[in-house]
Amino acid sequence: MSEISQAQSQYNYKVVRQFAIMTVVWGIVGMSAGVFIAAQLIWPELSFDLPWLTYSRLRPLHTNAVIFAFGGCALFATSYYIVQRTSQARLFSDKLAAFTFWGWQAVIVLAAVTLPLGITSSKEYAELEWPIDILIALVWIAYAIVFFGTVIKRKVSHIYVANWFLGAFIITVAVLHIGNSMAIPVSMTKSYSLYAGAVDAMMQWWYGHNAVGFFLTAGFLGMMYYFVPKQAERPVFSYRLSVVHFWALVSLYIWAGPHHLHYTALPDWTQSLGMVMSVILFVPSWGGMINGIMTLSGAWHKLRRDPVLRFLIVSLSFYGMSTFEGPMMAIKTVNALSHYTDWTVGHVHSGALGWVAMVSIGSLYHLIPVLFGKARMYSYTLVNIHFWLATIGVVLYIVAMWISGVMQGMMWRSINADGTLTYSFVESLEASYPFYFVRFLGGLCVVAGMLIMAYNVYRTVRGTEEHMYLETKPA
Repeated sequence: MSEISQAQSQYNYKVVRQFAIMTVVWGIVGMSAGVFIAAQLIWPELSFDLPWLTYSRLRPLHTNAVIFAFGGCALFATSYYIVQRTSQARLFSDKLAAFTFWGWQAVIVLAAVTLPLGITSSKEYAELEWPIDILIALVWIAYAIVFFGTVIKRKVSHIYVANWFLGAFIITVAVLHIGNSMAIPVSMTKSYSLYAGAVDAMMQWWYGHNAVGFFLTAGFLGMMYYFVPKQAERPVFSYRLSVVHFWALVSLYIWAGPHHLHYTALPDWTQSLGMVMSVILFVPSWGGMINGIMTLSGAWHKLRRDPVLRFLIVSLSFYGMSTFEGPMMAIKTVNALSHYTDWTVGHVHSGALGWVAMVSIGSLYHLIPVLFGKARMYSYTLVNIHFWLATIGVVLYIVAMWISGVMQGMMWRSINADGTLTYSFVESLEASYPFYFVRFLGGLCVVAGMLIMAYNVYRTVRGTEEHMYLETKPA
């Protein structure tokens, strides 16, 4: 029996395969929704005067689809794979694992139905109403039982650092979701937050920024710490640094949320605390980035021929850039210019498309052949094309939003000698139009890359070794 066949029988790869395929599917759906609403900001008539196609309803659908459908499925797939391989043990419960898959897909479908209908709690990244929130909590608790149950039954004494990050992400997201979703239902489709006023705002951004910090950072760092060394065929540059990175990150990130509420009714000391913690957070973030990139020490030549490794390493470059930009934007004086502008949108997408999407895509390109018993992807030429489409698309997007955002901030604060505003809001919007078109083009590149990935994955899964595209695996 081959090594692949033995692994297929020893571990539960079925649920990993299911989540991996749905990652690609939901990636196309979520990113296509993003391109559509980007187009609406240039051509507003694309809403066709239909209430469920308005930007205000589709935008939360886009964010939920990309973060929780695409990103969530990527995290489920990779964490279930990583915890089995590093623990040398099968998942704690196949039935609970299956429940997490079907339950998570149900959450995604319910979001796709309710959000365009305007059924929303209106809390960013937590828009889903209370019955769906309960389902999310049940799925997540089952996820925690499966993950930590597998760690407990491991056949090796050591707990690899990727599992530390994944475990922290699972626990913290559970606490964040349950805490922020506390509500008083008034009907099956409407509830009101248990919190009021400034406390509600603080709870929301404690959740909102740590959804970024743990769902979109800690979880994907767990992915990075497994797949970068695997694809590079090198050990992690510094295991000690990875442990320092873990403890510093989880200790600091949880305090950074108030930087979303500068110059609001939140107490000034709370805003300052969020700012200081955000600035300090730069240090462990760059420690992790350096650790990942330096794992290629002695293997830099592999980047020339391996587009999968390129996805993983370039994602770390975007992670470093985003985690420099974020603390900078958290400084009150910078925030006074950047807040409410497209600069924030550019920052979010440098993290979401540059870091999260690219590390997920690179990990999936490594994982798909293993899961389906193939020696390689169908075509590494297509992987390379996808890499360049993704990179060009992300750069077009974020550079357009940076320029647009700084321009907006400068126009909004520009005043005449008599103290009146130099520009109206409409004038700043008109000035942003060319940059919205560039963003739209960048989004098209990203979605085109995802469609190529879907084709490549399909041909890999469906093909036999004899009929697969004749290319050598990158060395």
